[in-house]
Amino acid sequence: MQDPNADTEWNDILRKKGIIPPKEVPKEDEEEEEGILMQQSVVKTYEDMTLEELEENEDEFNEEDERAIEMYRRQRLAQWQASQIKNTFGEVLEISGQDYVQEVTKAGKDLWVILHLYKQGIPLCSLINQHLAILARKFKDVKFIKAISTTCIPNYPDKNLPTIFVYQGGEIRAQFIGPLVFGGMKLTQDELEWKLSESGAIKTDLEENPRQQIQDQLMTSIRSSIATKKDTDSDED
Repeated sequence: MQDPNADTEWNDILRKKGIIPPKEVPKEDEEEEEGILMQQSVVKTYEDMTLEELEENEDEFNEEDERAIEMYRRQRLAQWQASQIKNTFGEVLEISGQDYVQEVTKAGKDLWVILHLYKQGIPLCSLINQHLAILARKFKDVKFIKAISTTCIPNYPDKNLPTIFVYQGGEIRAQFIGPLVFGGMKLTQDELEWKLSESGAIKTDLEENPRQQIQDQLMTSIRSSIATKKDTDSDED
């Protein structure tokens, strides 16, 4: 009688037809298959593990898995570091010139830093400091700092105040120098927020430039006034 477990074409045909049972798997092969399935199950769940759990289970992974897990570990570590940085700030830090390198140049690769150079006794500088204090609480993942101008840049002219420098990774990305850039004492918090968002430092929820709204309203008012005057002149004629 022919062995039903023999590897022959005839037995393969009989197995497909269901005439003879499937070929029995040797116990050693079963154990190896179970080991592969266990290993796959471990690999499938590593994305759900914490960094500590990954270290505890690292003996269960093969070389290919370890490479994938190392990449994943780095991603998780970067996410963790980002979460530590985020919401770390929330206020405007006062610095002096000797703190500049540490707080700006070495602040962090992807960290945005907004530096306000000001002087006491200049009303617009005081107004901007008030606005920045509120914005710092709103955008806690951005470092807001301020410094008396001459402590950072000796002999910095008062005519250039207020001045705001925007940095990322220690590199300057935008600068706003002098009172005309800010529009004078009528500068609102929303207008300053929009101006800083244009530099990329903050992600505002404002849908359009508040200054443009004021300009549009002003132009509408002027046109209305001109139209009214023309009507009045026509009536007089």
